[in-house]
Amino acid sequence: MNMYDYVIVGAGSAGCVLAARLSEDPAVRVALIEAGGPDTAQEIHVPAAFPQLFKSGLDWDLDTDPEPGIDGRRAYLPRGKVFGGSSSINAMIYIRGSRADYDGWAAAGATGWSYDEVLPYFKRAEDNERGVDEYHGVGGPLTVSEGRSAHPLASAFVRAAEQAGHKANEDFNGETQFGVGRYQLTQRDGLRCSAAVAYLHPALERPNLTVFPSALAHRVVIEDGRATGVEVERDGAVEVIRAGREVILSTGAYESPKLLMLSGVGPAAALAPFGIDVVQDLPVGQGLQDHYMTLLNFRTDTESLIGAATAENAALLQSEGRGPLTSNIGEAGGFFRSRPELDAPDVQFHAAPVLFHQERLGAPVEHGLSFGPCVVAPTSRGSVTLRSPRPDAAPRIVHNYLTTADDRDAIVAGIRIALDIAEQSAVADLVTEPFDAPASDSDADLLAWARRSGQTLFHPTSTCAIGSVVDPELRVFGVPGLRVVDASVFPSVPRGNTNAPTITAAEKAADLIKGAVR
Repeated sequence: MNMYDYVIVGAGSAGCVLAARLSEDPAVRVALIEAGGPDTAQEIHVPAAFPQLFKSGLDWDLDTDPEPGIDGRRAYLPRGKVFGGSSSINAMIYIRGSRADYDGWAAAGATGWSYDEVLPYFKRAEDNERGVDEYHGVGGPLTVSEGRSAHPLASAFVRAAEQAGHKANEDFNGETQFGVGRYQLTQRDGLRCSAAVAYLHPALERPNLTVFPSALAHRVVIEDGRATGVEVERDGAVEVIRAGREVILSTGAYESPKLLMLSGVGPAAALAPFGIDVVQDLPVGQGLQDHYMTLLNFRTDTESLIGAATAENAALLQSEGRGPLTSNIGEAGGFFRSRPELDAPDVQFHAAPVLFHQERLGAPVEHGLSFGPCVVAPTSRGSVTLRSPRPDAAPRIVHNYLTTADDRDAIVAGIRIALDIAEQSAVADLVTEPFDAPASDSDADLLAWARRSGQTLFHPTSTCAIGSVVDPELRVFGVPGLRVVDASVFPSVPRGNTNAPTITAAEKAADLIKGAVR
């Protein structure tokens, strides 16, 4: 019998952290189940190549149902199906979010999740090349570094934003998020430092850690009300991997709720049509949040990233860890408020020295610069529900992007900020004409363009949230032996890219899990 102390489902950002931290104790046996395989593809580790992974075999390649707020379009949702999960296919931007996010969670009942309480876990996780200070740590598994591309088009965006009156910010993870600048990245020597590279690879040689790749989880086995294992399919055969202490789901904001519902944990009314016996009636899959983004695209005669894939640049990356191939594409950006009375940002910008359009599925065949806003503190909420009782069926996903007045106002205000930046000389002198931009600066045209051209920023959260599905220690209500540890437990989406918060949540969860058996 396959018996372990802990069975972790999902070798993504959170699962890699948990596998590494829990297996530090040689007396503990840990199993890690992953639907994908090892992160050996070259495109994973060359930062500028990450869009080539979209719709590949390393991508779950999900889509939403028709979205009512964006003219009924279906949004493409790339998610990593590989060791490291989405940290192996993302843009490597290291952002924690705002103090207001975590303090808001704590105030609403997420005890232990205030900013001051999670900051030590951010610091423990990171090895920041800037060194130790009030906000940063060194010596952790996750390398956090300055970008080594410093593309002139990204620099032009930053200068133009400063010309438009926005302050420079050298550290979006420091005292304040507001302002513009270059992002720090999860890179090591110019290559991707995913959660797999940082946490899982060093732990793979431990005899007490067993990894099951290419294994599709069917359901959590719940016996007499307690989670006791996970039913998985490998090589065409179905087996149960048993957990003596806990089953931990770390498959993300789309797949964790799906797996719970397949296991009988979810809204009773939603499970009944599929003939699934209800173990625990909980609002699993509800409360989905994400960041919706629009990017202005401009043509330029300045060399962009489309010419980066040369033998010379490949040699530069390999020998010196620098050059255009180290670019994470979204090299620069900033945080803004759409209304002066806001205490925290509600708009975030990303700037890329390349055309970035059609959900990054459109090939950049000419030189370009793209930048624009995302709604970083959305009020819209969506859902994840079952499409089929088959474990290999994708769930139904609806984000409800731009369905609230606040979100529509924020995206329109953000586009106006972008248009103002585009008029400044640092950008205006470099671009030749719009490639994809609104028809006019009227509110109606700005909103219509946002609905037509926008996309996810790849940050789904909150479908198994603290307070509704799990308690502050991330234990599923009413099901002993079962936890969820990933971005689905966030009560709301943080203001910024979600990889660093997910890793930090897993760092904290590892301590909570270890403390539970002391």
